[in-house]
Amino acid sequence: MLIHPQFDPIALTLGPLHIRWYGLMYLVSFILFVVLGRIHARRRPELGWHPQAIDDLLFYGVLGVIIGGRLGEVVFFQPGYYLSNPAEILAVWKGGMSFHGGFLGVLAAMWLYGRKHGKGFWQVTDFIAPLVPTGLAAGRIGNFINGELWGRPMDGDWPWAMVYPWVDALPRHPSQLYQASGEGLVLFAILWIYSARPRPLRAVSAVFLVGYGCLRFLAEFFRTPDPGIFGTLSFGISTAQWLCLPMIAAGIGLLAHSRSAQSGHS
Repeated sequence: MLIHPQFDPIALTLGPLHIRWYGLMYLVSFILFVVLGRIHARRRPELGWHPQAIDDLLFYGVLGVIIGGRLGEVVFFQPGYYLSNPAEILAVWKGGMSFHGGFLGVLAAMWLYGRKHGKGFWQVTDFIAPLVPTGLAAGRIGNFINGELWGRPMDGDWPWAMVYPWVDALPRHPSQLYQASGEGLVLFAILWIYSARPRPLRAVSAVFLVGYGCLRFLAEFFRTPDPGIFGTLSFGISTAQWLCLPMIAAGIGLLAHSRSAQSGHS
């Protein structure tokens, strides 16, 4: 059995400036986006993406992630708390970012980017989909360092069972690391390989939706469910799982549509 290391959430102090691990994980995710974006653009030159465009995409994406992620946490998961403590809405350095809110924020930002730069919405989302999962992995590692979003109690004496002493003495699933591996590394591998060859428009975006939705839905069975707009559990599943279902359905629909459109033009 393992004990959570209870890291200091502040990674570095420079005079009055405190640099937190959670913020550093966001920085890592942004760097990975740019590096992988440039590699992806070079391996698929016919897509017409250039280094400056990737930098611009990052700027739009950062705004979408931060604004959407925070608003998603407020609206989907803790509306009561933030209504009582409105000043805390701006305290993003303390954690509390909803993926589903950030996802909607990024979609809005990518639509704005495409409109400004003359690219179709699906052209943009198909390009960025393989670049997102490594950032999700970095975020989950940040959750682990912060000691938040811990797992459900474990049945059996598993060697990776982890105790979070500030919660209780029960061995629990290190669900943050499960999610870093699944929604992060596994999803990245799937999308990176899938997007290496030409695919029908919308197909890469569709695989992201289905892949993330399924992997997150599965991971939630090992994670202590967050209270949300559907309650802690509703019909046996969490708010995050309910939010994954439309993602999966939309992804399946998009994939079917992209394949039928390709067949119609062949």
